[in-house]
Amino acid sequence: MATNNATEQSLTKKVWSLATTLAGQGIGFTDYITQLTYLLFLKMDAENVEMFGEESAIPSGYQWADLIALDGLDLVKQYEETLKLLSEQDNLIGTIYTKAQNKIDKPVYLKKVITMIDEEQWLIMDGDVKGAIYESILEKNGQDKKSGAGQYFTPRPLIQAMVDCIHPQMGETVCDPACGTGGFLLTAYDYMKGQSASKEKRDFLRDKALHGVDNTPLVVTLASMNLYLHGVGTDRSPIVCEDSLEKEPSTLVDVILANPPFGTRPAGSVDINRPDFYVETKNNQLNFLQHMMLTLKTGGRAAVVLPDNVLFEAGAGETIRKRLLRDFNLHTILRLPTGIFYAQGVKANVLFFSKGQPTKEIWFYDYRTDIKHTLATNKLERHHLDDFVSCYNNRVETYDAENNPQGRWRKYPVHEIIVRDKTSLDITWIKQGGEVDDRSLVELMADIKDKSQMISAAVVELEKLLANINED
Repeated sequence: MATNNATEQSLTKKVWSLATTLAGQGIGFTDYITQLTYLLFLKMDAENVEMFGEESAIPSGYQWADLIALDGLDLVKQYEETLKLLSEQDNLIGTIYTKAQNKIDKPVYLKKVITMIDEEQWLIMDGDVKGAIYESILEKNGQDKKSGAGQYFTPRPLIQAMVDCIHPQMGETVCDPACGTGGFLLTAYDYMKGQSASKEKRDFLRDKALHGVDNTPLVVTLASMNLYLHGVGTDRSPIVCEDSLEKEPSTLVDVILANPPFGTRPAGSVDINRPDFYVETKNNQLNFLQHMMLTLKTGGRAAVVLPDNVLFEAGAGETIRKRLLRDFNLHTILRLPTGIFYAQGVKANVLFFSKGQPTKEIWFYDYRTDIKHTLATNKLERHHLDDFVSCYNNRVETYDAENNPQGRWRKYPVHEIIVRDKTSLDITWIKQGGEVDDRSLVELMADIKDKSQMISAAVVELEKLLANINED
């Protein structure tokens, strides 16, 4: 174990050190990690041929040996031709090299990355070590504000707590329709892999149980590689590059774990025209919630991170909440604090629900009021959520109006929810203890910027509506 840790730390340090060197040449962390991914796959393919006598998955003339023999512009040319060819392949290779492009155009720096990769034996390295190295790079990328990668990176302790509550079982299918770099799928995989020694079940888990979707080619590459390094999807990646919201689900699943993107749909996205949706709306989170409700099997269960507006928004929001309470058992809501996401100022919740039975009562856990986390000084760790997971499993209220009005775990019968204005699920009962905003100036400015962008977008929409009214 000590050797594993040493290997992991030394390699991670080496990878980060090179990232710093390349950053000085204007090559951002996201571009670096993408090229690292492309090259690492080539190297591991070569090791598979050399050590185990397997046939190369890479076409002749475009393999690792063809690359490391070159220098200068010949190297850049060969690498770019390799990426183009591999992006046109099928199966796992085509997925990992989705829309692959070279972002390191200076030969000397491309050679540096290739040399670093060539110095290590990756294939025989413990899967957990390889996976941990790659995960640490992804996390570092998530922290890089310039890359914008934080938008698709969910804190690992939160993912672990959600999986611990959902209890995915070997033989079940698990889906994340906005999978980012694959954190939910991997954590579910780790949770399930020790549950059975049956070869049939283990093969199913490795090849068929997991399914992820993301509409960003770069993210699909990173997620596919992340899973591959952990031994998942070794023939065909469980990740596909598409927009989950564009079409009805083709298959239903047992478990959904997700943190869909907040904010509006990206510019250039296809308009959503889903006859299966309960209501038409431009709210991205409400559309994802509808999609996930429709993707679950009867008896299936979900744990989903969603922003506060999903709990109280009128119109489409109310319609969807009423449907959720009627056709699903929305049994638990975990209220999250700010300061745990790389995107600043996010107020979010985790909704836990299952399909097929109406909601009778909703249990709320308030992990927001008077809770302070920052990414620097008091980072969210898994143990911070131990009490919630324990409450989730035991269902004994800690709130008591007389004896413990500050208790964080409280249930509300559904009839009390239904009569609330707009069927709002935005509920707080704990009195704040003179809350002080201890965010840094940078965090406050980021929050202000985010809010101003949302206001600007709302004004644009309002102007469009007013223009239509005037025309009529």
